[in-house]
Amino acid sequence: MTDMTSAITNMIPISMFNRGLAGQVFEDVKKSGAKVVVKNNAAECVLLSPEEYVKLMEEVNDARLLTLASERMANFDASKTVSEEDVLNEFGINADDVSDIQKVEIE
Repeated sequence: MTDMTSAITNMIPISMFNRGLAGQVFEDVKKSGAKVVVKNNAAECVLLSPEEYVKLMEEVNDARLLTLASERMANFDASKTVSEEDVLNEFGINADDVSDIQKVEIE
């Protein structure tokens, strides 16, 4: 029952905009979260606060990166890796050149 109530309370008829109530709608989105704008009994668009939109886009990006990482790990071949020593030698870098570089922490 809560899902149905939530769906109904999060729907806004497009006529509210036509009646000059856009400011009220935007305030409600800020306070209560996303709203679905309905036109002719069909969903027309979804209104989100900028913060909600950014959060959703970050989650989408994280999911894409996880998928990419999973694909790469599935195709990982340890025999094709190159050692740090070999890379340094190839580019003419010695241990003293990199001794002052701080280690990077990856989350």
